[in-house]
Amino acid sequence: MTVTKSILTATVVLIFLYLAASSFVVVDAGYVGVVKRLGAVQPEFLPEGFHFKAPFVDVVQKFDVRLSKAESDAGASSKDLQMVRTKIAVQYSMNAALMPMTLQRIGTRLVVEKTLVDPAIMESVKAITALYTAEQLITKRDEVKNRIQAQIDSFLNETLREKELIGSLTIANIAITDFDFSAEFNRAIEEKVRAEQEALKAKNEKLKRVTQAEAAAAEKTLAADAMAYEIEVQSKARADAIEREAKALKDNPQLIQLRIAEKWNGVLPRFTGSEAIPLLSIEGMN
Repeated sequence: MTVTKSILTATVVLIFLYLAASSFVVVDAGYVGVVKRLGAVQPEFLPEGFHFKAPFVDVVQKFDVRLSKAESDAGASSKDLQMVRTKIAVQYSMNAALMPMTLQRIGTRLVVEKTLVDPAIMESVKAITALYTAEQLITKRDEVKNRIQAQIDSFLNETLREKELIGSLTIANIAITDFDFSAEFNRAIEEKVRAEQEALKAKNEKLKRVTQAEAAAAEKTLAADAMAYEIEVQSKARADAIEREAKALKDNPQLIQLRIAEKWNGVLPRFTGSEAIPLLSIEGMN
């Protein structure tokens, strides 16, 4: 009797503890709880914290509503028919208030990612990649990224509108982590880059030669100008000296006789006939 009573007591205690443990749930930070009551999803979600629930009746399913990342490797053809594999990462978050309805109409977060986010990425990458050449995908990377993000938003909004779940999922940002082209295209790009570098090198060398030639010509021009200026200055100086001397001779005729005397070598000129010997006039020279 005592043993039976003890077993019964222990059983009651265990049942009580089980019921007590089944009567509450703790929702961690960054998560929400969705209550299923006898299998039916309840419209109200449970925010983070401690909550009571009905044992055996309520089952609480927890969902992460923090910012998450979905990565995809999408293949597509460019405008110039080059095969391109695009690695893209999408950051998105779920709306906590709409998680119960999302669970009802789409499924868990993993199902949302596989049936909504991944297809949106694939279709958007294909649609936008087809608008650009392979080279433009590289040179206009930011523009391509923005258009892919806009296309993903449009794709998701259209799908969510059909399910009356607008706002249940928000795209925060996308990042194109890599463009992978065919081996033939990569070789063509390398050859083009090499040719451009060689052309630039030749252009720089030509510019250097032209610059050097121009510098040499400018130096010669400067030297010629300097020489011409020097000759001009000397000529002007001589002209000024001649002008001053001519004026002095004009103003003082006796100076002419002095100049003649300075240049006479002492030999009298010889004359024939009856012509008189010219004499220097030295009046007024003393």
